[in-house]
Amino acid sequence: MSQKRSITVWLIGSLGFTWSFAVGSEPADMILMGHESWVTAVAFSPDGKQLFSASEDETIRVWDAASGQVRKVLRGHDAAVTSLAISSDGLKLVSGSWDRTIRVWDWREGKQLRKLVGHQDQVTSVAFSPNGKQIVSGSADDSLRVWNTKSGKPLFARSHDNEYDVSSVAFNADGKRIASADGENQIKIWDAKAGEEITTLLDHDNAVSSVSFSPDGKWMASGSWDDTVNIWDAKFLEDSVHQLVGHEDDVTQVIFSADSLTIATASEDGTVRLWAVKSGKLLATLGDGSEPFTSVAISPDESYVAAACKNQIKLWRSSTSAAGR
Repeated sequence: MSQKRSITVWLIGSLGFTWSFAVGSEPADMILMGHESWVTAVAFSPDGKQLFSASEDETIRVWDAASGQVRKVLRGHDAAVTSLAISSDGLKLVSGSWDRTIRVWDWREGKQLRKLVGHQDQVTSVAFSPNGKQIVSGSADDSLRVWNTKSGKPLFARSHDNEYDVSSVAFNADGKRIASADGENQIKIWDAKAGEEITTLLDHDNAVSSVSFSPDGKWMASGSWDDTVNIWDAKFLEDSVHQLVGHEDDVTQVIFSADSLTIATASEDGTVRLWAVKSGKLLATLGDGSEPFTSVAISPDESYVAAACKNQIKLWRSSTSAAGR
């Protein structure tokens, strides 16, 4: 695709009040551009100072979150970069690509540390375990694989046993379970050490695009092409606790805030929405509906929300607290 894609960033403030936004508020305080094709993923560093973005232009960019300046461009993949994740200590970055590989980076030095090979089709999703010692990856080859981060050696591979992509993978807060979603409507829960399947969840009516566990270990969220988001009790993982309804097109990503009180959702309907986890209440709607969002991230101190869209990085100032959540 020749059309440029961008990242949209909302400055939301970290203390004091409830979320407060106007839909499509303009003018933006900051507009950033740089990627030459679709932006597929965004994530913040644990200290919130860096924003990372992956793109179909085969690069990963490291941005200064405060100034919006590009600090580094990581090159090495031979095709579109589909996904990325940052280790909990902030030292390593992992990325997945259409080139069927996973790369581990020392992003500060701009150096590739290792290349993980094993998937037979595009890598769709990657995640670090909480301690950073393992990586889980999902692929269009209908498999998820778990790797040793230090050695790069595969630990095990498992299949969803259907013809659909494994679209999203995530470790839970203590690293003992893995969730994997697929392009049919399944979410599978696995024992992260033994690789044994624990259960399969089937509450969605279409492809599940994203799964995420809350940092406090209490919740799991899933987003789907059925336009809904389900919130699950992460301990029992039987029936969903809430179904968040409001998006008018495919939900592309779900992510929790660091305090586990808020969930952000991105959608093809051109909005990013912020929800209260416990009540399921809609707190804010961001975006004017004109451009689809493919990825969303909340900085650890909740001072920023970033969402991948077309060719802009926008900042809106507001304020937030646990009130109303």
